[in-house]
Amino acid sequence: MSSRSTSAGADLHLALSVGHGRGVRVALTDAVRDAIRDGRLAPGARLPSSRSLATDLGLARTTVVEAYAELVAEGWLTARHGSGTRVATRSPAVPQHPASPAPPHTSGPRHDLIAGRPDVASFPRAQWLRATRRALAAAPDEAFGYGGPRGRPELREALADYLARARGVRTDPARIVVCAGVSHALTLLATVLRRRGVRAVAVESVGLHVHRDLLRAEGLRIPPVEVDGLGARTDTLGRDVGAVLLTPAHQFPTGVALDPARRAAAVEWARTTGGLVVEDDYDGEFRYDRQPVGALQGLDPEHVVLLGTTSKALAPAVRLGWMVLPASLVAEVERAKGLVEPVTSGLDQLVLADLVGSGAYDRHVRARRRSYRRRRDELVAALARRAPHVGVSGLAAGLHLVLTLPPGTEADVLRAAAWHRLALEGLGTFRHPDAGPGPDGVVVGYATPSDSAWAGTLDALCRVLAP
Repeated sequence: MSSRSTSAGADLHLALSVGHGRGVRVALTDAVRDAIRDGRLAPGARLPSSRSLATDLGLARTTVVEAYAELVAEGWLTARHGSGTRVATRSPAVPQHPASPAPPHTSGPRHDLIAGRPDVASFPRAQWLRATRRALAAAPDEAFGYGGPRGRPELREALADYLARARGVRTDPARIVVCAGVSHALTLLATVLRRRGVRAVAVESVGLHVHRDLLRAEGLRIPPVEVDGLGARTDTLGRDVGAVLLTPAHQFPTGVALDPARRAAAVEWARTTGGLVVEDDYDGEFRYDRQPVGALQGLDPEHVVLLGTTSKALAPAVRLGWMVLPASLVAEVERAKGLVEPVTSGLDQLVLADLVGSGAYDRHVRARRRSYRRRRDELVAALARRAPHVGVSGLAAGLHLVLTLPPGTEADVLRAAAWHRLALEGLGTFRHPDAGPGPDGVVVGYATPSDSAWAGTLDALCRVLAP
């Protein structure tokens, strides 16, 4: 092991410990980070230029540039043209080996890997603006009045074409109802089902607690359906439930696609019992290593309701989704929604219709698919290097994956994540309260960070998971 030092600012000593597999860049990065942690580099302090620091330490300038860049990505440093490289005014102060069960931070997370969210910084602002101009110029006068509960006809026509082409959906515009997202759609469906006399809706044994809570709040029981390596056990559905909520293309959060035999079993159950399959197609556009899995709705449009949303492909703030309904449900859903459109902007519907119809929506989805696939590959490679003891699954599609942990370690990993100011959810968060115990793990939403924050977030995750 060897060490070198230099003065950086006011008599600051940097000791670089190299050897035992530690390269010079890693040693320099750790030395600067330690100097910030213990207060020797105060917030706002200016660091030497990469050229001068490289000269003082006898290093290649590229090594210093890379170390600075890594610390900027992690949030320890800031770099602005004309101002040099400085210590961030609010640098993360994290102990290497946390002993306390709770982090002493008053501010929120610095890094975010919560699943179910896209990179909102990638929202196609320029395309949205162009589509807005076109949509407003072409909009009929009546588009500026109170809209009907089914949604703008322009958007329903565009969605019918898009869903048929991209997801294998069999429908027409008259059977599409525009809504404010999947939660809004589930609220409307729960109202209709309750009026029909349904008392229970089966849900997957691991899934979004938000959806379970919503159905329960509407007065419905929510018995769990076991999920295994082939998806939900639809072959166990009985007559005691009137509907089942599934994520067949990409089970949330395990990532498994529903086995073909179980897809057929779900449809057969609905036909035999008069039940309803509710298909949450929350991220159907994002497939990487396998052929796209068509919507379950295509097997039986009269017994399956398909729910879709723009929250993953565009951004949650758009607040636009859709329901593709059996013909027998359209009028009832319209009545549940009200006499006029209560929540979604008619003008935003026109803009989305233009994006879809012009092909801009497809181009944006393809670009995001490439970006998210690259992130997934970087994540998997980093885990193989720095946390090889962690199992990785759910890789083929979507915006998240599941990391399986050694038994009994999920709570410890979540505590470590809190110390590192990393927002991360455990697999147990998604388990139905009436379901049996499952493996320890965490769900990693790799789409969530912006491009500029991705490197630092990935490093924070690997630090949390390191053996």
